Amino acid sequence: MRPLSLVIPSYNRPDLLRLCLASIVRHAPPGTEVLVVDDGSPDHCISAAASSFDKVRVLRMHSRQGFCVSANAGVRAATSEFVELLNDDTQVTAGWAEAALAALARPGVAAVAPLVLIGPDPAGDPIVDSAGDRYFVGGIAGKRGHGETLRADHLKSRLVFGASGSSAFYRRSAFLAVGAFPESFTEYFEDVDLAFRLHRAGWQIYFEPASRVWHRVSSSYGKPSGDLLQRQSRNEERVFWRNLPRGVLLRALPMHLAVVAAKGWRRLCEGTLLPFLRGKLSLLNEIPELCRDRKGLGRLSRPLAMRNWDVEARFWLGAR
Repeated sequence: MRPLSLVIPSYNRPDLLRLCLASIVRHAPPGTEVLVVDDGSPDHCISAAASSFDKVRVLRMHSRQGFCVSANAGVRAATSEFVELLNDDTQVTAGWAEAALAALARPGVAAVAPLVLIGPDPAGDPIVDSAGDRYFVGGIAGKRGHGETLRADHLKSRLVFGASGSSAFYRRSAFLAVGAFPESFTEYFEDVDLAFRLHRAGWQIYFEPASRVWHRVSSSYGKPSGDLLQRQSRNEERVFWRNLPRGVLLRALPMHLAVVAAKGWRRLCEGTLLPFLRGKLSLLNEIPELCRDRKGLGRLSRPLAMRNWDVEARFWLGAR
């Protein structure tokens, strides 16, 4: 079996994809499978860019499906047990794969978050995009260290709540066993939802700083549109109501209301309140589905369900 499969969903940015693939050609371990998922790009531009590289497989979607569907299709088509999902606006570095694979080979580890830096070629000291993900009980998903200058405490391996979807290594069997990315999300917060399900299934997620990836943050999507902001608002709410165990949820509600109010005020000041509110209110149409999700969660949320959560997740989620 191949040591690693790289899955790169991409839409209409062949310039970014070429840079990503060029870095992979330079640094990937021998035998690595590279699979580009063309998410229905016009004129097959992504397929053409990927095909210009030797030994790169292309899976083309018949029309644009969004990141979650494309990523899931790529993982299902991969031939290795270990898979890394990469955004097309990333570039890998020497030894990034070997370090993450060593961590992922540990029993009980389902995902590995590399150290993601904003760049490449920063003007000064490297700036962290993500040192793994965390989740606040009030309903805020966050990247550890985001926007901070790289320092010693970012260079410590440790368990974390989640791995940022821009570049995350997964044990393929675990990823698929818990249901993969929720395809109704389209994009954004799907990695947070997946992290909850991996933890409930008893898996751990690990941060490995020796694995480093550069990320041109938001280059693939550009400036957020109203529709994108609405999806972000909706998916953030979905994660909260789908995943927090009942006892935690009841304690979290006052904090969650405060979080929504604070974010609403910020959106009002930015002039983006309307898509924010549309996203939140759209959840009313999903109440029956959310109730079904919560009924299933109730069967899984035994006291031991969180025993493998890292210290930070226990603090942020209020679990003891």
